[in-house]
Amino acid sequence: MNNFLQSIIDRDPAAKSKLSLILTYPGVKAVFFHRIANFFQLAKFYLVARIISQLSRFLTGIEIHPGAKIGKNLFIDHGMGVVIGETSEIGNNVTIYHMATLGGIAPSINSNDQRQVKRHPTLSDCVVVGSGAQILGPVMIGANAKIGANAVVTKDVPENAVMVGIPAKNVGTATEEFKPYAVEEVDKDNSN
Repeated sequence: MNNFLQSIIDRDPAAKSKLSLILTYPGVKAVFFHRIANFFQLAKFYLVARIISQLSRFLTGIEIHPGAKIGKNLFIDHGMGVVIGETSEIGNNVTIYHMATLGGIAPSINSNDQRQVKRHPTLSDCVVVGSGAQILGPVMIGANAKIGANAVVTKDVPENAVMVGIPAKNVGTATEEFKPYAVEEVDKDNSN
């Protein structure tokens, strides 16, 4: 738990203390509840798992299916409206901003044919998903990839890619300076 909280402080300049994270960050609470719900899911107490996940959704505004596989240090910043589908897999040190969806693309017909099938995305380590981004279907997002705000991703993304637009296109190589809200700093010397 200590490493998890420290990883958030390292990624969020607004995070002042571990106590404030526990008490005020919905993403921290959602990940905590997911761990409990996932335990019951793996034990095949599916109803209990879903009740816990729905309680978490009610309290945090973040919906994580109990079947989703989540690595270490997932940071859901702000969180409201985040949806993580049942067969999603998330690596370590991933950051997801509010209103993002890791969803499926299959219509709600022939549900029995879809029950044991991978329907949701896989995010490798150190991926950043900008606010409002939609990553849909059983796609693979490579390590260190950055998905820009409101991008719609329906195809695999290579490592270190920067994806923007609808449909998302690779516009470069991810650097540490990536800004998930696509805000560029203004050069004060050359501003008019």
